[in-house]
Amino acid sequence: MAKSRAHRFSPEVRDRAVRLVREQLPHHPSQWAAISAIAPKLGCAKDTLRRWLLKAEQDAGARSGPTSGDADRLAALERENRALKRANDILRKASAFFAAAGYPLRELDRRTR
Repeated sequence: MAKSRAHRFSPEVRDRAVRLVREQLPHHPSQWAAISAIAPKLGCAKDTLRRWLLKAEQDAGARSGPTSGDADRLAALERENRALKRANDILRKASAFFAAAGYPLRELDRRTR
């Protein structure tokens, strides 16, 4: 199974690439010029390296936006929310099924003591 394109580069390679661009900034007229010089040597797209730099700045607090940790937490909460909505939908359908079949709900709702 081939690796997905989103995880083609390890976090260590990304960190090294960001560090390389930052070190080379004084030798180039702009950040984009440094990115354009370094990206081909790393075998990644220029825009990919630019996004890594932006994310590193967000994580460091130098740029506004969600940090990687915030984004991961938000994604986990969204997954949990989808799972809960699916469970609620299943329970709603089961309740409608039993109601249509003529089962009194109180028989299904016995409490244990």
